Amino acid sequence: MRRSDQNPLITRLDIRCPLPELTDVTSVFNPGAIRIDDQTRLLLRVQNRGRETFLLRADSVGNDNFEFASSPAEVSGIDALERRIFHIYDPRIVVIENSMYISLAVDTDEGCYAIVTKSNDLQSLEYIGRMWSGEARNGVLFPERVNGRYLGLVRPNTASKSDEPASGSTIFLVESEDLCNWHSVGPVMQGRPHYWDELIGSGPPPIKTRQGWLHIYHGVATHFSSVNIYQAGVCLLDLKDPSQVLSRGRYNILEPREPYESVGQVPNVVFPTGAIVRQIDSEGFAEDPSPVDIYYGAADTVVAKATTSVRELIDHCFDGSRR
Repeated sequence: MRRSDQNPLITRLDIRCPLPELTDVTSVFNPGAIRIDDQTRLLLRVQNRGRETFLLRADSVGNDNFEFASSPAEVSGIDALERRIFHIYDPRIVVIENSMYISLAVDTDEGCYAIVTKSNDLQSLEYIGRMWSGEARNGVLFPERVNGRYLGLVRPNTASKSDEPASGSTIFLVESEDLCNWHSVGPVMQGRPHYWDELIGSGPPPIKTRQGWLHIYHGVATHFSSVNIYQAGVCLLDLKDPSQVLSRGRYNILEPREPYESVGQVPNVVFPTGAIVRQIDSEGFAEDPSPVDIYYGAADTVVAKATTSVRELIDHCFDGSRR
């Protein structure tokens, strides 16, 4: 992974929204990313000094410069959850059959939900359904139907320490006929105790290649006494049956090394949530030489970008692979 020379790409000082609740914000991180009409569009997680959370659209202007919406995105229909909602955050974006869908995490008085929304403009989002019946985070959608069904990956929140939010160590494949009602297919991969990815969760939506679905995920090393360390890794899932892991890299592909990744609200965090593949062939497969721009939250404080290629990611899946 090669970090952008402009990192951190977006900081709190870039957010100049005229609304009082988004004046002098505290942090901006964990963006969803999509490429439309030769323009990169991000949906940012923005946090203010009241620790309130907003989603804010950003559109690229030239290379790695962005213009920001004047007001945050709104999610309609969310009252269908029938819970008190505190925060909506960590968007991941796909286009399926010419429609844009955004998966999100929602903190409620009953715990965290993984949900699906639909949008035409990343400004108005419409709630569709929950991806998991219980507490879960890190929901991502596949960018096309597989065997006639919508597919997703989700991480149930089943692990917790007394002083930390619930997390998890297993990613599940889920399926749906209508994006509203979801059912578990089964576990896909688990965390590896004592190594860099003890706890895990999906990163950006899977990337379709001729070798399989590239799945970039985050892993958390929890066995350090002072702090958890969030890193990024990659594996390859079977094209026809993504519950099957073809290979999984032994090593991380990105870890906190720069000051903006090591110091912030949550130190020692790289958290990938958006990936843009520059070259797609006529059948919808990412081309091997294609650059891949990965957008990630750093230290839960700023947005950063790192670049690799489809071929490098695939090669890394087999680099000392270990399940």
